[in-house]
Amino acid sequence: MPDLLLELFSEEIPARMQEKASADLKKLVTDALVERGLTYENARGFSTPRRLALNIVGLPVKARDVREEKKGPRVGSPDAAVQGFLKSAGLASLDQAKIEKDPKKGEFYVAIIEKPGAATIDVLAQVLPQIVRAFPWPKSMRWGAASAEAGSLRWVRPLHSIVATFGPETEDPEIVPFDVDGIKAGNVTYGHRFLAPEAIVVKRFEDYIRKLEAAKVVLDPERRRAMIIEDGRNLAFAKGLSMPDEPALTAEVSGLVEWPVPLLGGFSEEFLVLPGEVIRATIRNNQKCYVLNDAATGKVAPYFLATANIEASDGGETIIAGNARVIRARLSDARFFWETDQKLKLADRLDKLDNVTFHAKLGSQGDRIRRITGLARAIAPIVGADVEMVGLAAKLAKADLPTEMVGEFPELQGFMGRRYAEIEGQPAAVSQAIEEHYKPIGPTDSVPTSPVSVAVALADKLDTLVGFWAIDEKPTGSKDPYALRRAALGVIRLVLENKVRLPLLVAIGWQLQALNDQFGKGRPLADVAPGASVEETFGSPERYLESVVGNIGSDLLSFFHDRLKVMLKEQGARHDLVDAVLSSGGEQSDDLVLVVSRVEALGAFLGSEDGKNLLAGYRRAANILRAEEKKDGAGAFDVVPDISGLTQPEEKALTSKLAIAESSVAGAVAINAFEQAMTVIAGLRGPVDAFFDKILVNDPDATLRLNRLRILAQLRRVTATVADFSKVVG
Repeated sequence: MPDLLLELFSEEIPARMQEKASADLKKLVTDALVERGLTYENARGFSTPRRLALNIVGLPVKARDVREEKKGPRVGSPDAAVQGFLKSAGLASLDQAKIEKDPKKGEFYVAIIEKPGAATIDVLAQVLPQIVRAFPWPKSMRWGAASAEAGSLRWVRPLHSIVATFGPETEDPEIVPFDVDGIKAGNVTYGHRFLAPEAIVVKRFEDYIRKLEAAKVVLDPERRRAMIIEDGRNLAFAKGLSMPDEPALTAEVSGLVEWPVPLLGGFSEEFLVLPGEVIRATIRNNQKCYVLNDAATGKVAPYFLATANIEASDGGETIIAGNARVIRARLSDARFFWETDQKLKLADRLDKLDNVTFHAKLGSQGDRIRRITGLARAIAPIVGADVEMVGLAAKLAKADLPTEMVGEFPELQGFMGRRYAEIEGQPAAVSQAIEEHYKPIGPTDSVPTSPVSVAVALADKLDTLVGFWAIDEKPTGSKDPYALRRAALGVIRLVLENKVRLPLLVAIGWQLQALNDQFGKGRPLADVAPGASVEETFGSPERYLESVVGNIGSDLLSFFHDRLKVMLKEQGARHDLVDAVLSSGGEQSDDLVLVVSRVEALGAFLGSEDGKNLLAGYRRAANILRAEEKKDGAGAFDVVPDISGLTQPEEKALTSKLAIAESSVAGAVAINAFEQAMTVIAGLRGPVDAFFDKILVNDPDATLRLNRLRILAQLRRVTATVADFSKVVG
């Protein structure tokens, strides 16, 4: 079957735009073809610094013919209706229609409309120029004389040529006939800008990629990345060095070159007094080069790896010398920053944070540090950390922000704070927490385990979340400018992986109180003693929500639940079990460790034979209750059954078991013994099966019916103590 080769050749495409642009081109073209009835076997997009390319394999020569029956008006209808039908169906007269009979509605006119499928090359000629004109570059430009005309082509950089060929493997392909602003599609592309800039005539994709390679262009970005890593590691190995894994840098560098040529260079050992991360950041950010390690010690070595885009006649000596000059100047600056920063202690920089705005509605970084410090101290006993140590770590956590080094390299925040704290002689746990309080940054990032770090990290993220919820700056759709989803996931991972029994509603209340105290906005918030539970302070979570947290706490807790469900689902947990546990309510839905324990216990129970059978019995009971409550009213049967009214041994046995189970399950849940609670519920399986096997619930005797429905309502109450079984699917 035929395939399509499409290339859009231009001036430089920024590396950060290439991957998305390649994906966009593939989606736009394939979606347009499928929409017009043209399916395909495979499609692959490619990008280099000068071109976007697309290969679609297995397209048909033409779209399928379409045969459609269009039903018209009843025979004998007014002329206006008949004429409208003829016009919409494209018929000249009723002679071209046929008449069909409907047993109930009589005779109707029917038009048979047959449309031959369009040739694929004609469809391509129609859709490709539209896609090029409307391509979604984040930034684009006009150029040349045509740029003065309204509606002229916009592209990321000037577009020079278009390759568009279509045809089967056994024949020379046709050129798709279209042009965009005078740029006519053809079969001519160009090689490497410096090494082989001549025009190249290409046919289909295999021919195209082979000729590009001969012209010093590696089309596939994944292959360019592999070449950079493999050749770079070989150069490093020959010198007793190792090349670190830096996927972000590799992706960026591969977007800067069409023919990657790694080159090895060095810098003066005098700069090794700088922390390794500073050296890496300086060289990576300014020169897009790798800093190599000593293979034996793993420490930073005075060598770097540059990636050229040419095979230089001098073996790359001039390129390396130019990079080395710039690197020396940048490392000299970094050493100056490093030495200057050490003239002030971190604590001496805290006043400067009052002049750094965090958010117009949430105050300065200084305001934020004071809030974080208070919350971290409150959390400290819960995680088993020393309160004073946590207070000091929280106070110094952001003190490196005004340093020269972090001002130059913002990505080093936290890392530089730790190094400066170590130089000052701060306790190891404090220095560690200054760096680790930002963690975890992403789903694969490590989670702090030191109690001091955990307390400060939780306080930092909770303050961010509560603050932005308080000013109603929540994530909407795909927009999350303050990375609040990431912050919530960080809190969840900190809590779960460290088994922290932190009541989130209480922590939210503390931070809302802190915001109120700082800015005096809104009604005063009731005090909650550090470490106190919701029940001890307010009697119930609902009352707490009403009196302290209100809609903010309720909404933010729901946000945590949503992120928890996403995370557990990604880990393979059933989302319906999470819903079942959260929907059961109770006083511990803000204790995520307990929520997950319940989910695990519920999953194990429902995976057993007893669990499956009891779930079936529960559903039968729930269905009966739902139907009968429509007649008698919601909650009509939520009364303890009348023991004296029991007549059958099966209903007596189930009632007795339920009475014992209700007390036992409640007691087990109260001490968080969820597996024990599930074992008790599993014991109901036999009596429930026997009840439904022998007992007629909707007995003609109204007294018996009422009592038996009360038994089912009690079964519903007992199971609801651990989970809302109505949420369980399958």
